[in-house]
Amino acid sequence: MTERNTSEQPASNDNPLLAISGLPPFDRIEPGHVQPAVEQVLSDASTQIEALEKNVTPTWDGLIKPMDEIGRRFEYAWGPVSHLFGVKNSPELREAYEAVLPQMVDFGLRVKQSEPLYQALKAMKEGDEWASFKVAQQRIVSDKLLDAELAGIGLTGDKRKRFNEIARELSEISTQFANHVLDATKAWSLTITDLADVEGLPSSLLQMAAQAHNEASAEDDDGHATPEEGPWRITLEAPSFIPFMKHSRKRELREQVYRAYVTRASEGELDNTDLCRRILKLRKEQARLLGFDTYAEVSLSQKMASDAAAVQEMFETLRAASWEGAQADLQEIQDLATERGQDEPLGHWDIAYWADQLREQKFKFSEEDLRPYFPHERVLDGLFSLVNRLFGITVVAADDQAPKWNQDVRYFYIQNEAGEMIAAFYYDPYSRPVNKRGGAWMDDCLTRRQTESGLQIPVAHLVCNCTPPVGDKPSLMTFREVETLFHEFGHGLQHMLTTVDYPDAAGISGVEWDAVELPSQFMENWCYHRPTLMGMTSHYETGEPLPEELYEKVCEARTYRAGSDMLRQLTFGMTDMALHADFDPDGDETIFDVQRRIMEQTSVLPMFEADRFLCSFQHIFSGGYAAGYYSYKWAEVLSADAFAAFEEAGLDDDVAVEKTGHRFRDTVLSEGGGRHPMDIYRDFRGREPSPAALLRHNGLIPAS
Repeated sequence: MTERNTSEQPASNDNPLLAISGLPPFDRIEPGHVQPAVEQVLSDASTQIEALEKNVTPTWDGLIKPMDEIGRRFEYAWGPVSHLFGVKNSPELREAYEAVLPQMVDFGLRVKQSEPLYQALKAMKEGDEWASFKVAQQRIVSDKLLDAELAGIGLTGDKRKRFNEIARELSEISTQFANHVLDATKAWSLTITDLADVEGLPSSLLQMAAQAHNEASAEDDDGHATPEEGPWRITLEAPSFIPFMKHSRKRELREQVYRAYVTRASEGELDNTDLCRRILKLRKEQARLLGFDTYAEVSLSQKMASDAAAVQEMFETLRAASWEGAQADLQEIQDLATERGQDEPLGHWDIAYWADQLREQKFKFSEEDLRPYFPHERVLDGLFSLVNRLFGITVVAADDQAPKWNQDVRYFYIQNEAGEMIAAFYYDPYSRPVNKRGGAWMDDCLTRRQTESGLQIPVAHLVCNCTPPVGDKPSLMTFREVETLFHEFGHGLQHMLTTVDYPDAAGISGVEWDAVELPSQFMENWCYHRPTLMGMTSHYETGEPLPEELYEKVCEARTYRAGSDMLRQLTFGMTDMALHADFDPDGDETIFDVQRRIMEQTSVLPMFEADRFLCSFQHIFSGGYAAGYYSYKWAEVLSADAFAAFEEAGLDDDVAVEKTGHRFRDTVLSEGGGRHPMDIYRDFRGREPSPAALLRHNGLIPAS
């Protein structure tokens, strides 16, 4: 089979969402295209499914291949719509998206609840062909059977009807939840006009805040803000909120911004409180219909973790190792605050500020001292150089060969050692609060698959919310933004370096949710590797690399407040699990009571009484992490242990690093969902994972 260049443009079509080859024509997609295209694809797919049901053959070519072809149409029609919903949101797109979403949900259930297809899948598993299947093929069939069972294939009559009603409502209100968070984040801002109120704020934030004011007031002709004289507009977007909380010397303003942040989407017409309870109630009812006691059991049936006990054991191991350190962390910053004249006990809005002050005192640098050394382009060059060394791949810019949804979006090819193009990716780097959701993520644009015209190479979406260029100053990244980029690129690598040709097991498809963060968190470790870090630093004005003493301080600071940071993540994971395993949505306890109960175990500072963070916790209420947020820590154990393989080989030994990197590529990155993640991990590491490396990297157990 010859490889097909995915940059070829599809044949002209009145509706760009009906393309079936090349890259999605993002530059031509409008909200008005969504409903007619999706409804046509749904209609065609329904006809094909009906025909398949009438004449289904329980073989790979008779069942799986036709279903793959149906899936490919949705990859082109629905995939771009879902992507644009996150990166180019608008009232018109929302309306179009929500108009077809119930039909998409219904079709998904229709396929998973098809008795003829389910019986054909069972016949495949019990038939003569089964023994000749590759492991990846067996996993795909087994996963489809489990999907059908979790989609209510075993339900009949009123139970089936109720199950489907729940699925539709969950889809609708999860979207509503996400929209409320986006709207609430966008609706709030703090305008500062007094120069005394911006004392301590870094110049990068002042520039961004002045620019934000000008953009927000452009239509009002409200004067021109400057970084030096203001006005300055502070928002709840991460590039604005985080540096403000770290650097604002005005305690009352910190409190004001913090309260707004932790109460987002918790009042008025954007209040998500009732939606949270409703989502939990529906999930519990759905679980009961399927024969499970809790939704947590439903979630874990598809995970790498064997059961809830294994998750709780991990929680407690990490919690116990972190508690003493977190207590010491809090006392340290309380002492500093008292020493510098703060008479009141620490509030939650004080933690980031005094922690950063103590970091500067201990390590003599701040995030803002590092920022000038991390021009965005230089960081990309360093990242691409690393993956070339580790995995033998070359990243090639191809910006003019892809249709885009925004002028800042980049496009790249991936080449193997032989110079063959094996994958590609879009990179959307900057924060756009008006129409792009916060956070960072990787998603698939196109999945690796064999088609009639050859191999369709995988294409990824890598989306970040980094600080954009301001004026004539380039985009300068915080160290955290650098780590986030490496994280998302790790996900992208697993999608792009797959060698599995079956879409349902290629790349990240079919990977158990609690193993999917392994490559992403593994990549973050390289941000502390001296040659890698130094290779991606260059002061944007002088060209000088990061000074050696600053590099050493960055490494020293890596374990700063490690106990506190660990407990913060455990708070999210344990709260999520408690809400989906123990919480009674019809009882007197509120979701915030659950959070408070968990924080008594995981936070050395009692929960802030007005905290309504759960109302904006998109991961579990509108993302895919319900009863699965623990996956971050589960995979972090895997990723730290995987990086330890490179440490044991010798990080300064280029030959050993390359050999280990190729082994990681040929197992974890290459096989993806093709085999069980524990089997793949054993092949890479030679044993099962241990939490020792994670605790050691965090300074929570001795290095020896």
